[in-house]
Amino acid sequence: MGREYKVKSFKSGNSVALRMPAALGLEPGREWRVVEEEGKLVIEQVSEQPRKIDLTGIWGSIPDLKLLSPEDRLMEPRDLDWEGKLLKRG
Repeated sequence: MGREYKVKSFKSGNSVALRMPAALGLEPGREWRVVEEEGKLVIEQVSEQPRKIDLTGIWGSIPDLKLLSPEDRLMEPRDLDWEGKLLKRG
């Protein structure tokens, strides 16, 4: 078994939070999974995975919606008019 720390719970809004010691080196804002097993709490860090947009809920409501092929994702390079010389004036 590893190191043991004593932590304290406190009320945060309608929830109860645990104040973790800085010695654990936890990053603020990380996501954690808490599992209750036989009256004990097991806290595990959730692995960071790139998030994808889930369109399954709206897929049928947009009949012409199709996934882009890798070729459709390519963009043609173009010169940008940073100084506005190509703007039509007049």
